[in-house]
Amino acid sequence: MHVILIAGGWSDEREVSLSGATKIRSSLEELGHDVTFFDPADDFKHLLSVAADADFAFINLHGTPGEDGLIQAVLDKAGCPYQGAGAAASYLALNKAASKEVFEHAAVVTPDWQFITPVQGRETPLTLPLPVFVKPNKGGSSLGMSLVRTADELPAALDKVFAMCQSALVEAYIPGVELTCAVLDDRPLPLIMITPKGDAAFFDYENKYAEDGAEEVCPAPVDEAITEAVQQQMLAAHRALGLTGYSRGDFIMDRDGTPYLLEVNTLPGMTPTSLLPRAAAAVGLDFTALIAELIRLGMQRKAD
Repeated sequence: MHVILIAGGWSDEREVSLSGATKIRSSLEELGHDVTFFDPADDFKHLLSVAADADFAFINLHGTPGEDGLIQAVLDKAGCPYQGAGAAASYLALNKAASKEVFEHAAVVTPDWQFITPVQGRETPLTLPLPVFVKPNKGGSSLGMSLVRTADELPAALDKVFAMCQSALVEAYIPGVELTCAVLDDRPLPLIMITPKGDAAFFDYENKYAEDGAEEVCPAPVDEAITEAVQQQMLAAHRALGLTGYSRGDFIMDRDGTPYLLEVNTLPGMTPTSLLPRAAAAVGLDFTALIAELIRLGMQRKAD
């Protein structure tokens, strides 16, 4: 097949996207596909025509564009199949406040939250007890996120977010163990336990992408009952958002063993240190086999 590999883009996560694209391209070529690299930041004007001439698009974008559904909408217009979620589901998942509303409606446990915009202002009173996380309402890789321990720290944390995004999500801080769970073809994969190294207060950008940034154990060393609870919550969120093909969710398990879903990623990272490839490997899918499966699921979605 002629596959266009869409990576790069103009979000703050551009370099992560390009890093993953190198390995993806190698696997696509290993599978026998004719690969054309396409960076929307360089040539967005021609995406529709390029996609119309392709058999499949493999999207490796993070943030906006990519996870916001824009690229998917253009590909739909071109009639070009791709892996993962469609445009509307992608947008819901990227918007943290919207996705949390969906989680709550589907009885998926998520930390208490507050939505703040520049219209309300940086002096908006908190409705949650301290400490809290303050993060961009759209985006990933923990960019722009702050752990706010005192009320005096909130305005600066909001300024940091508003410099990147037009809205902020403030989320209750829940101490506990970080877990991640991926879904592939409507079945949950083994959990991964994440322990940030050094003095990091949370799984930040450096911990995510550095070669030795965090300890990641797969399968996670937790009770079978907890594993099943996280997997079922993740599957429920995946379905409630209307996702297809694959996704990955981030959880915090508190001291009582209750898992809280933080957010769902519709285009999980595909770098050498990424979590989805590690979980797939635990069920016998190496990186190239994972790419092949994602293409199969994308083609199946188009046929359906």
